[in-house]
Amino acid sequence: MWSAASRTGKVPDVELRVSSRSQGEHTIVTLAGEIDLYTAPRLESELLAAMRSANPAPQVVVDMSGVEFCDSTGMNVLLAAHREACEQGGDLALAAPRAPVRKILEVTGLASVFTVHDDLATLTRPTGQ
Repeated sequence: MWSAASRTGKVPDVELRVSSRSQGEHTIVTLAGEIDLYTAPRLESELLAAMRSANPAPQVVVDMSGVEFCDSTGMNVLLAAHREACEQGGDLALAAPRAPVRKILEVTGLASVFTVHDDLATLTRPTGQ
């Protein structure tokens, strides 16, 4: 059976909420919703803005705890932002990805490319604890 969205030709509303803040040396970009073909351009512009505001060596952490879904388009945006941060002498790490997103990171090998924190609290702990 076809859904109402497919009969009307309308794309279902897909939302990605993005906010950012400073926390010590890091810029925390918090995401909630879905990252896909429709929301990836917004993610890309938000990550670039976060990196620009953190120059010269951006230390960006993307809080993925609110991300319900991320497709290959979203992973490519995160990977490109990571590459850009590294080229500027910084880093882009991921924090608290949910199980489905973590699985994608592991299956694609991207878990070894990104620094992946289990939660944001690890960023505020003194070294060695």
